Amino acid sequence: MKRQTIKKVVLAYSGGLDTSVILKWLQETYDCEVVAFCADLGQGENLKAVKAKALAVGASKVYVEDLREVFVKDHIFPMLRGNAVYEGTYLLGTSIARPLIAKRQIELAHKEGADAVSHGSTGKGNDQVRFELTYLALDPRVRIIAPWRDWAFRSRRELIDYASSHGIPVTATKAKPYSTDPNLFHISYEGGILEDPWKAPPDEIFQMTVSPEKAPNKPQFVEIDYDRGDPVAVNGKTMSPATLLAHLNRLGGAHGIGRVDLVENRYVGMKSRGVYETPGGTILHVAHRGLESITMDREVLHLRDSLIPRYAELIYYGYWYAPEREMLQKAIDEAQQHVTGTVRVKLYKGGCTVVGRRSEQSLYRLDLATFEEDEAYRQKDAEGFIRLNALRLAIQAQRRTQKK
Repeated sequence: MKRQTIKKVVLAYSGGLDTSVILKWLQETYDCEVVAFCADLGQGENLKAVKAKALAVGASKVYVEDLREVFVKDHIFPMLRGNAVYEGTYLLGTSIARPLIAKRQIELAHKEGADAVSHGSTGKGNDQVRFELTYLALDPRVRIIAPWRDWAFRSRRELIDYASSHGIPVTATKAKPYSTDPNLFHISYEGGILEDPWKAPPDEIFQMTVSPEKAPNKPQFVEIDYDRGDPVAVNGKTMSPATLLAHLNRLGGAHGIGRVDLVENRYVGMKSRGVYETPGGTILHVAHRGLESITMDREVLHLRDSLIPRYAELIYYGYWYAPEREMLQKAIDEAQQHVTGTVRVKLYKGGCTVVGRRSEQSLYRLDLATFEEDEAYRQKDAEGFIRLNALRLAIQAQRRTQKK
């Protein structure tokens, strides 16, 4: 089959096995110019070395951009305001990174006059959907090259052989082929030795957290200040979004906070085992819930909570730029207008628990909630409230009695 003519491609480049092979494969397959784009989302890599590697493999130009503050402020924090958790467990650290990378790719493609964009996601995974939904939402005319759906390689073991034959240095090996994806919010592990869901992940794979068994024997207490649903300070010290998250990653990691091992349902239809570390994100999720408990109206909170599974699903599937996600975000953000105050959490042996919360916007009233004698609440009024709410239940009971 004759391939379409491509003159220039902007490749989402990480410097890892897949994208390093893709860079060379694009050149060989299309005889085209490849512009590599590497987003610094806090993955902690030597990005100068990544740039040098891309140039050595054959990229005509390499963009390395620090997007950490944008990532946290415009993507992670909105997601945390919505308490997004996929299938009750996953805090969406990989999912939330893809729309930002893809958006910047499209912008660079326009700047460079590129014909196409490319990514290293496999044809079995979620990331191909996340990248390409974003590409098409922002530029429906862009041409997309997804090598994993097109080339002859069928496994990462074959990629390792290809890289070796082309002199491309890679860190993955046949003996340890699982894949990792770090950013400022989390790190994920999947594939290879983790594909058996019965086997526990070896402790040595974890990079952001110590095991809870090895965590300090003394708990640590942390206070987090919020302004309209966003964290702004830790222990009284104001920090930028990315700095604050990185700080909580260190605190949480030292106490073994945020490890997750789950089998999730991918958008493409299969189940997949993933292992994640999200220390700072776990702390912020727990703390945010704690502050909402005293500042949000009951019915607003319950209605918002009913939207969380759908909101999280949209992010997981890749619909960050879809109108329904944007609509839900507006509703979520409106519900956060009074979520301002301070939460105190305890970090201990892998657990993060709320032990204090306060706010000038609090709806909690001691004079109503107390079990001591009070003047604000007439307990006798509860009788009528119960009888009215039980009316339909009583009618149901009468009908059952009449049928006997």
